[in-house]
Amino acid sequence: MVLPGIQALFGFQLVAVFDDAFWHKLSGNEQIAHLVATALIALAIGLIMTPAAYHRQTTPRWVTVDFIRLCTRLMLWAMVPMALGLCLDFYLVMVAVTRRSAVVAPIAVALLLYYLMLWFVLPRVRRPGDAP
Repeated sequence: MVLPGIQALFGFQLVAVFDDAFWHKLSGNEQIAHLVATALIALAIGLIMTPAAYHRQTTPRWVTVDFIRLCTRLMLWAMVPMALGLCLDFYLVMVAVTRRSAVVAPIAVALLLYYLMLWFVLPRVRRPGDAP
């Protein structure tokens, strides 16, 4: 379910460098930041796709407890570069629109904290069996 969205994001990241606005609105350092964000999303895609490739090649006819643990770990590991890549690109879009990097940096950091809260803190606070 996550894969189509992250692949679409990756496609937009790749296309951005072919737009003239990319070269005119972003400084050299900001362009490098976009490259880093693209690399982070590519890393997340690799982690997210690994369970399917692993499963098809090792135990295609059944699901083991070890496989479920591996899938869970890979998905959790993928969330870190995905959150960083998303926030870095969000920062760059805000800079391109507002031209105020000092103002938008705290907003991008707040977005990162938001993702970390939803993806890592909330699941640990609300364990299965807790009342809604």
